Amino acid sequence: MKTFQQLKKNLKQDFSSLKTIKLAVLGDTATQFLTQAIRGLGYDKGFDIQIWEADFDQIALQINDSESELYEFEPELVLIFQSSHKLLSKYNKLKPEAHSSLALQELESVDFMISTLTSQLDCKIIYYNYTEIDDAVFGNYALKTESSFLFQLRKLNFELMSFATQNPNFYLCDLSSIQNQIGKSNFFQSSIYVNTEMVLSLDALPIVASRTLDIIESLHGKFKKCVILDLDNTTWGGIIGDDGIENIQIGSLGIGKAFSEFQYWIKKLKNRGIIVAVCSKNTESVAKEPFEKHPDMVLRLEDISVFVANWENKADNIRHIQSILNIGFDSMVFLDDNPFERNLVRENLPEVTVPELPEDPAEYLEYLYTLNLFETVSFSEEDSERTKMYQIEAQRAKVQQKFTNEEDFLQSLNMVSLVEPFNKFNQPRVAQLSQRSNQFNLRTVRYTDADIEKIGDSENHFTFTFTLEDKFGDNGLICVIILKKENEQTAFIDTWFMSCRVLKRSMENFVLNTIVDFCNQKGFKTLKGEYLPTAKNEMVANHYANLGFEETDEFWTLKVTDYIPKKTYISKK
Repeated sequence: MKTFQQLKKNLKQDFSSLKTIKLAVLGDTATQFLTQAIRGLGYDKGFDIQIWEADFDQIALQINDSESELYEFEPELVLIFQSSHKLLSKYNKLKPEAHSSLALQELESVDFMISTLTSQLDCKIIYYNYTEIDDAVFGNYALKTESSFLFQLRKLNFELMSFATQNPNFYLCDLSSIQNQIGKSNFFQSSIYVNTEMVLSLDALPIVASRTLDIIESLHGKFKKCVILDLDNTTWGGIIGDDGIENIQIGSLGIGKAFSEFQYWIKKLKNRGIIVAVCSKNTESVAKEPFEKHPDMVLRLEDISVFVANWENKADNIRHIQSILNIGFDSMVFLDDNPFERNLVRENLPEVTVPELPEDPAEYLEYLYTLNLFETVSFSEEDSERTKMYQIEAQRAKVQQKFTNEEDFLQSLNMVSLVEPFNKFNQPRVAQLSQRSNQFNLRTVRYTDADIEKIGDSENHFTFTFTLEDKFGDNGLICVIILKKENEQTAFIDTWFMSCRVLKRSMENFVLNTIVDFCNQKGFKTLKGEYLPTAKNEMVANHYANLGFEETDEFWTLKVTDYIPKKTYISKK
């Protein structure tokens, strides 16, 4: 990780070609160096983060004044930093009988701020939680009395987590965990705070900026979707081909415990929706044996979406994995104990994240925890089924090879799609798909649950969700259309994004047939589309042209009354 001074040097770089994000920063302590670290790291992440910074301790003033510089700036993100040290000052000034109500008072204040902000701005809010300060007034009894500051501080952090679950545009950044990781002496320095009102040390600034950027990246569709595992001395101790299944190190004793706990972590990632793949230099049957037969293995073959074990170089094998999964290389994390293999992948596939694992396997997990590789801003039940979906996709690919005619293969799938508007059941998946879809995304607009709910209730928007099911299994919700009424004659395709897992199955034709039928029913004469290019959605640059739209200025139009339904192999459910 870069130092603060290195991040400051980035401020001299040319930001003009980067994606612009408008961020407002409000703090009750000095934030000048924090904003520099965030903007500097933003450059490394591909963002031009244009920051407006409120004056010191002007949070309430800026939020409560509808004509303040905050609202004039019109940020898409607002960062609020209220420090534990200012919280302690409030606690100290309260009468003793009011100490036990501090957390709830602060939560009410946060609720009011967020409500005020979101009523006047279409923005998302990042809020730093509170690092721990034990004022040592009660000793260990502080954990038993609500009057203690430590009790109130921990209660406030808990209440903020509960608050976040009910407010979809409110995101917590866990400063408390950062302080735990690097130690309070590295996070906070009393002499600097007393003289400058800065509660973050220079050493802590890059880490805090990194965690902040993790959330910003996720909100803009940049996050990790897949972890690729080496096996020997990474997933288990020893070399399976030499040592045999009886002698590999795994289980509850000695160094085997480190590998078992590593596997439990991978299993939790898989259950959360991260794709797990294997890339090993091994004979496939030998590499699979522990997954099938070893009693202490936590991971099993059903946890692995793509299993590649051969004697080819790992960069080529990762390319093969990517072709099956159809996700970006920058969505992948490769874990391997061998420095040679790590460097080979870094040199040939620089977009893949390749952590520098410690030499001691006992240190793997603690090191990986600090990297926060798998940030997310959403989670749905469908995530836990992702491994199964990719395994089913591999089955489809194998069956497809038996067909010489693609139409015969598509016909054999017996595909059906359920078409529904947005509702309380599919809204979380719609929001998540909007955040995850980068390649097949015509305008790349990101939505939260709150955004989707608002659009679903709008009289000027018409919403469609599409599932896809075939004889192999159910792909779940895979496509979203949002039409916007432009005028009585024209409907604008505000949003069209789709999972790349269902490409080349005539889904595009089925979707267009569906929305054209809708336009005819509503009396729209013209369907209007727009393609906004990004670094990742070049694959749909000719999407509207291929579907028969005509280019008009910067838009694409289709005469609904002249439309002839396109051939599709999908039926409505």
